Amino acid sequence: MKPLTLTDDNFEQEVLKSDVPVLVDFWAPWCGPCRMMAPVIDELAAEYEGKIKVGKLNVDENPNSAAAYGVMSIPTLILFKDGQPDKKLIGFRPKREIIAELGI
Repeated sequence: MKPLTLTDDNFEQEVLKSDVPVLVDFWAPWCGPCRMMAPVIDELAAEYEGKIKVGKLNVDENPNSAAAYGVMSIPTLILFKDGQPDKKLIGFRPKREIIAELGI
């Protein structure tokens, strides 16, 4: 399964009202580390399908959601549980580190 495309318009429904945890990748197309992280995010979406949702939010196109959660640097990963940010990782991380630090 591919990551969901998140926007300011669907963020509340897909993330905040989700009945499963949601991992959100805040990214932009011009960001080199974000492009390096993309295959890792794709793998996490496939491997954890049914356990967590994985979504990507382009911060250039959706500044409101990024600003609401204090995203100042990208890539930033935020794990939301029960509609609240639970854990935040900033910068490129290898997959095993993401899994360990987020506890997924």
